[in-house]
Amino acid sequence: MKPNLFLNKLGYSETDRLVITHTDDIGMCQAAVQAFKNLWVFGTITSGAVMVPCPWFPATAQMCRENPDMDMGVHATLNAEWTNYRWGPVSTRDQASGLMDADGYFHQWQEAVYQNAQPEAVDAEVNAQIERALAAGIDVTHVDSHMGTIMNSKFVQSYIQAASGRLLPNMLPRLDAKGIEMMGVGEREIMEYAPIMEMLESMGVPTLNGIMSMPLDQPNGQLEIAKNLLGELAEGITHFILHPSVDTPELRSICPDWESRVANYNTFMSDELKKFYEREDIKLIGYRKIRDAMRKP
Repeated sequence: MKPNLFLNKLGYSETDRLVITHTDDIGMCQAAVQAFKNLWVFGTITSGAVMVPCPWFPATAQMCRENPDMDMGVHATLNAEWTNYRWGPVSTRDQASGLMDADGYFHQWQEAVYQNAQPEAVDAEVNAQIERALAAGIDVTHVDSHMGTIMNSKFVQSYIQAASGRLLPNMLPRLDAKGIEMMGVGEREIMEYAPIMEMLESMGVPTLNGIMSMPLDQPNGQLEIAKNLLGELAEGITHFILHPSVDTPELRSICPDWESRVANYNTFMSDELKKFYEREDIKLIGYRKIRDAMRKP
């Protein structure tokens, strides 16, 4: 793996291990909003991303306005994966866009988006989500992807341009990044992405050396899981995903994996994890610092 030159721009050496501890699905429900707020104060997370089309987006925006130091990006959303709790696009209600199922919600799973969504409609939707977040007073720090859907080869150009056009970083793993298989990137995608990634890095766009995620199918033993994952960080910048939520009746009724989401939260509310960061010399960083470095000449 060749050195990540963006580390120097951030003031680190090429062998430092930086981690963005990133909370996904903020605004999906109240439990995720409260979890982010608690963990931000506690100090074990460095960033999160809001799902603009979801019902608790306004509460997330209010939280960010009241706490302007919070590091919040846009979780570009093209799916509504739950059975009895759904949401739809903010840019259109036109079925011809291909963004919606027969009931007017986002498609539940990625494959339906790939088969139906028009690329120009995806482009309009991701830009609308970012603009709505900015208009609501969120100092957007980055753009990432809910369920990885917009990183499909049909839509990835819109994903990159929506961020770069606003001088925002994407969650953008290098092709040799540790854990890139989590994003569903196979040989065909690597061939398609290679020239794009080379061009972006040459332009000084920040990229990631690793992608890691806390499990959502294993509620027990998560503190040890977190330690093991964090202990294996690659040199460079790693985007570390978790889905923390406080335990509420709403969460239990929405998510079959609610126990793991609560376990994510309890793990990162642990003093033992804080001490582990210090022992391992893990350097926490958020997307705001990366964004601000990206915007410097």
